[in-house]
Amino acid sequence: MLTEAQREQLKQVLDEEKRRLLRNAQDGLAFSMNRDRDTVGRDSIDESMEEELYSTELRLRDREKWLLGKVVGAMERLEAGTINECEDCGEGIGFKRLLARPVTTLCLDCKEAREKEEKSLAQAGAGRAEAGEGGAAGFGSGAAPGAGGDSGPGPGAGE
Repeated sequence: MLTEAQREQLKQVLDEEKRRLLRNAQDGLAFSMNRDRDTVGRDSIDESMEEELYSTELRLRDREKWLLGKVVGAMERLEAGTINECEDCGEGIGFKRLLARPVTTLCLDCKEAREKEEKSLAQAGAGRAEAGEGGAAGFGSGAAPGAGGDSGPGPGAGE
């Protein structure tokens, strides 16, 4: 069970993260609205570079939108008093872990078990792909971004 001081500390961390993500979303909107579409005197390489930068910016904004959803979910769990309950085993999630990653929904043991499972599935998929039995490793798993509990879409999103 979290103390009131710990709950307040988590609330502050989550509030600050939410504010940061919302600021970034506003900046992203401004970036989209102010995009230079004047192509007079520009060559295809300039246009291609701009499109790549724009695409990267959109992917970053999508990732931050996904993370904002996790932050809102963590805030709801904090209000409900369930933020420190593992969604897999129901055991407690330590305060230090929550402070380091307040959007987590898994205890350390369950997270490690899930990562091992994901790694073995990825290795099995890579083995099939090398043998000509399937497509690229990791595709077709049916898992949505973030379905792994803590991990998110793309590299570096996990713990």
